[in-house]
Amino acid sequence: MAKRDYYEILGVSKNADKNEIKKAYRKIALKYHPDKNPDDKEAEEKFKEAAEAYEVLSKEDKRSKYDQFGHSAFDGASGFSGGGMSMDDIFSHFGDIFGNFGFGGFGGSTRRGRRVNKGANLRVKVKLDLKDILNGTTKKIKVNKHVACSHCSGTGAQGSSFNTCSTCNGSGQVVRVQNTILGQMQTASTCPTCQGEGKIVKNKCPHCYGEGIIKGEEVVKVSVPAGVAEGMQMKVGGKGSAARRGGVNGDLIVVFEEEQHPELFRDEEDLLYNLFISFPDAAIGTSVEIPTIESKVKIKIAPGIQGGKVLRLRGKGLPSYGSYGKGDILVKVNVWVPKNIDKEEKKILEKLQKSPNFEPQPEKEERSFFDRVKDMF
Repeated sequence: MAKRDYYEILGVSKNADKNEIKKAYRKIALKYHPDKNPDDKEAEEKFKEAAEAYEVLSKEDKRSKYDQFGHSAFDGASGFSGGGMSMDDIFSHFGDIFGNFGFGGFGGSTRRGRRVNKGANLRVKVKLDLKDILNGTTKKIKVNKHVACSHCSGTGAQGSSFNTCSTCNGSGQVVRVQNTILGQMQTASTCPTCQGEGKIVKNKCPHCYGEGIIKGEEVVKVSVPAGVAEGMQMKVGGKGSAARRGGVNGDLIVVFEEEQHPELFRDEEDLLYNLFISFPDAAIGTSVEIPTIESKVKIKIAPGIQGGKVLRLRGKGLPSYGSYGKGDILVKVNVWVPKNIDKEEKKILEKLQKSPNFEPQPEKEERSFFDRVKDMF
């Protein structure tokens, strides 16, 4: 489902200043606050949606990108995603928005009270070839994980059989008052009976034994942007393991692995290719085919080219991740000397050996390229 416009979510115009945006978010967040709307999934989603909109519009750099590119500015980004964060994450980002309105009895800034379960984050590796990296791609990944139990819809209960926790009276916390030399001290901790959930399952689901999750799998589509590199990571919010009894799903962390091309070596956005030509071809010139990522291109080798010469095919490399432009293909010319020659060939070479045209005339060595690729060849 397509995301709603962030300005529409907060009910502000595109010319709204920071104070208007903050005021609008505060109003919506208080309206849909989980402590005012217990067990209301729709209110919880609106609360997260508003947090995501505020995260973008409250920061000048993110707002500028959003105004220019819309939601696509953050596709595949590993940053904030309201739908993939737990309530604790949201309160840790924006706790100051709520002030001391007494939610959960301790103020909104620390989000103390009923604990929201969060599923485990999962990490998977995805192999990419240079063609995937050149154009970007979509990968389908089968992920083995915990999923919500379909028999109880992830609640862990058979029917609607919940009881309010008698230990904490549904607050998720127990408060203790101690007498000290400084007077009475009040402390709060997670309720040991309900583990902070505020309720107890009366009749457990026989399929998940009251946990609300079972082992399963899901095929996740991952949109891979062009220009990524070995070791880069991307977060897919909410696609990790499901949480116990209807909490917030964990995230899926995708780690990219790059498959080695049989002929091309990668050096950031540039690609390096070792070209071998014969001595006669180097002397009189020739045409050769050079592999690129998607096809081959034919180039001319000028007569008298020297071994070690570097030819540059501009724009035939990889795109730069997150910016414009492409790298090049750098072709290093190597003159191949035969190891075995017959008598007739030897006579020809001996004759050429005496010619002044075959006297070595060293050119200036291209040190910059050599220093760059000496460890690769």
